[in-house]
Amino acid sequence: MDRSQDYVAACSQDGTVKYLLGPAVVQGTNITDAQAGTRQTTGEWIVQLDFDSAGSTAWATYTAANVGKQVGITLDGKVISAPTINQAISGGTEISGSFTQASAEELANQLKYGALPLSFSQATAQSISTELGAEQLRAGLIAGAIGIALVFVYALVYYRLLGLVMIASLMLSAVVVYASLVLLGREIGFTLSLAGIAGFIVSIGITADSFVVYFERIKDEIREGRTLRSAVPRAWVRARRTILSADAVSFLAAAILYVLAIGDVKGFAFTLGLSTVLDLVVVFLFTHPLLAVLSRFRSFGSSRFSGLGQVDRATHASRPDASADRPLVGAGTSGAQDRSRS
Repeated sequence: MDRSQDYVAACSQDGTVKYLLGPAVVQGTNITDAQAGTRQTTGEWIVQLDFDSAGSTAWATYTAANVGKQVGITLDGKVISAPTINQAISGGTEISGSFTQASAEELANQLKYGALPLSFSQATAQSISTELGAEQLRAGLIAGAIGIALVFVYALVYYRLLGLVMIASLMLSAVVVYASLVLLGREIGFTLSLAGIAGFIVSIGITADSFVVYFERIKDEIREGRTLRSAVPRAWVRARRTILSADAVSFLAAAILYVLAIGDVKGFAFTLGLSTVLDLVVVFLFTHPLLAVLSRFRSFGSSRFSGLGQVDRATHASRPDASADRPLVGAGTSGAQDRSRS
């Protein structure tokens, strides 16, 4: 207690009993251990206490002079237990009563950890007005919208029809992330902060990077002379390893940041990690199956609209023109026939 040398009045934890407490005999820092257990003879639950040398001496002197009286055990100004002293005690002490396993363990933990000399300091604090908070949120959403728009434009210009697949996947990923955040808000009270929005924006780049890796692998397969339909499954086998490795590194970084960080940074790390996991779900369960289906249509693989036109032209340009050899063979044969006739 804060006033360990004074006579003070205190209540029990449930507030039904009042106690007049004298000066403290043993401080909580004198308790070296407290454990809940059962008595071997009767099987009832008890709490066993061990004191340091100073606590043992003071406790032995006090119990010898106060047999039959109650002793109050206090924590945070309230009496958590008030056992009666049955005999003089030297050394370890045993508290018995109508304990259940849960109540015995609770009292043991209170005695063991409740009086540790802890001090708390405020790590961080931030106070903003509602107007400033709304302005920051609006700025974050605008930045996110600009970033998404630029990604969409890049996808359409560079990949064309494949870009539409990327855009559809990004939109689905955004819907899944938003639905997850709503569910987490209802279940565990998660609130999307400005830092969380930043994590969501960063995750857009991670998600788009997965599609770029996949599409570039498809281009590599087409450069080797394969059709789009055969290139898609072969490219997927090669791309998924890279996607898994990249997302694993991103998730590990987000997890470490969440464990070590405090304050708003945790919101950033949580959103980034969640988006990374959902990126894998979208790529594996939506993007790849959708692209496998679309590759069966000849119109989707058109070099003009698919975004693979330059790859097709480069492939055809690198192939040797076998038809150029045919006239030479024919000419040689015809010449041989003329000479034999002559």
